[in-house]
Amino acid sequence: MPINSFDDYPLSWRPDKTKLTRPLYKSLTKLMEEDILSSKLQKNTRLPSQRELADYLDINFTTVGQAYKYGVEIGLLYTNIGSGTFVSQNALNSITISNDKVQEHIIDFGLVSSFEECNRFVIPHLEAASRNVNIASQLNYQDPLGSPHQLAIAQQWLLTQGITTNVENIATVSGVQNGLTIILMALFSPGDRIAVDRYTYSNFIELAALLHLEIVLIDFDSEGMIPDLLAKECKKKKIDGIFFMPSCNNPIGFQMSDSRRQELADIIEQERLWVIEDDIHAFLTTYSQNKVLPSFQSLLPNQTLYLAGMTKFLCSGLRVAYLVFPDSVRSLIKKACFNTNVKTSGFDASVISHILSSSTVQEILVEKYRLTKAANELFDYYFDLPRPSNDLPYYRIIPIDPAVTQGQIENDFLAKGIRLYHSNRFTTMEQKDPFIRIALSSNCLDVLDQGLAIIQKVLPAYQ
Repeated sequence: MPINSFDDYPLSWRPDKTKLTRPLYKSLTKLMEEDILSSKLQKNTRLPSQRELADYLDINFTTVGQAYKYGVEIGLLYTNIGSGTFVSQNALNSITISNDKVQEHIIDFGLVSSFEECNRFVIPHLEAASRNVNIASQLNYQDPLGSPHQLAIAQQWLLTQGITTNVENIATVSGVQNGLTIILMALFSPGDRIAVDRYTYSNFIELAALLHLEIVLIDFDSEGMIPDLLAKECKKKKIDGIFFMPSCNNPIGFQMSDSRRQELADIIEQERLWVIEDDIHAFLTTYSQNKVLPSFQSLLPNQTLYLAGMTKFLCSGLRVAYLVFPDSVRSLIKKACFNTNVKTSGFDASVISHILSSSTVQEILVEKYRLTKAANELFDYYFDLPRPSNDLPYYRIIPIDPAVTQGQIENDFLAKGIRLYHSNRFTTMEQKDPFIRIALSSNCLDVLDQGLAIIQKVLPAYQ
């Protein structure tokens, strides 16, 4: 029995000790998730000290420490030295942001994949790479940023997207999320402020929170972030960087116009901000519109860190992206690369290079354009909603009643066999225009059709 009685003690969290199973620290984290989902634990709640909670649960305080540490690692919690452990601002998002808990019968409209049926185009290149007589060279630590041959191929591909750079200014990284981690670790310090669209990529929000960076929300219109609002925010308090998804904002789907990019670039140059440009959708935008839009990397090459991901373009299972950086930060980026992952999979990079050097690129573009077009037409069939300024996004949004909570709608649809995401996942504070985001590219068209029909039938209760 615990030495102290906690019956009348004001603990901020009282997990149900009868539900604890082994391993205790993971069970305790699971109870934490359940209480966050049910709103018993609110964001920014200060949790009991490790010893207080251990005494209340009659377990070892190091077990509570393990649970708190694990909670921090998966984004449920954050710590303030000297103040304690708190529930994360975006804890609810972290509970189900990955797809490892989704059962096979669930139609997943949460995670944005990339039409996995297109992986058939990749298989011959996997086989060719495995037969390469030099395959053993992919199993060592040589050329951690990519071999000269691979970087030369990357340079040529980037040129098709309007990115002109030297091979010395390209790093092969393990996907866009890894690239974002490297950039934030290399160029920013805890407390720095990064401007983002009012709704933006949820994993960027989570990553910034883990690195103790402050997210500054800037409103947008159909052309992108509103320049006057960015300028006003810069005058209020120092902003250190800015994050964009200019070809297709996730989750809204807008595409920045040429003129808006230039307006923002003028402010960014004057304020000397670092630009983090996640252009993961540019491959489809460039192909479908038959033109190359001006990137921030081309407008502000000395201030922009540009990421071209291959996961949505070529294959989601091959975690490769190209990070383009200015000369001035080469040593910082290299240091962050080496200390974060040492080296991206040489085999993955070799396969991607093999594809980029072949006619398969065009075949994949043609097929993904066809599938994206068909998926958006299916969505239009079920929902009479305007398309965003990027006409062919991988996701669409549906407005819902502000009174409907995130946990309510996500859990209700999950019980009906559909996983989808509430707009709270894509911002840092409550907004007046909530919606659900539907990923169109994560299922074959037949399953997409089936899932959209279910949503259409059930959704009126939430509008």
